[in-house]
Amino acid sequence: MGVLYLVSLLLGITCMLLLDHRFRLFFWRDAKAAAIVTAVGLLFLLAWDLAGIGLGIFLRGEGTIATGLLLAPELPIEEPVFLIFLVLCTMVLYTGARRLLDRVPVTRREKERETV
Repeated sequence: MGVLYLVSLLLGITCMLLLDHRFRLFFWRDAKAAAIVTAVGLLFLLAWDLAGIGLGIFLRGEGTIATGLLLAPELPIEEPVFLIFLVLCTMVLYTGARRLLDRVPVTRREKERETV
């Protein structure tokens, strides 16, 4: 059971990529831009984590579903995988929402703004 969390994260990433492929939302729309956004997001969130770890705010919890492998003190191997999932999920949701909102006719959007 020590790899259950890591396998679940990889399964989640696979599902997000399948959605992305089906609707051409992020990587299958512009792979170069998506890779840059994912890398920048991952680096930012890892820096955030490392700052929190350094300040003693973030601590690694013990769990039987985690591998127990650490990249650094208090930084399990699952963390960067989770952060990639987080960035990917956010961008698929954002690009999907933008696509849906772009389908709403302009006149309808203007009417909704007037009533608010």
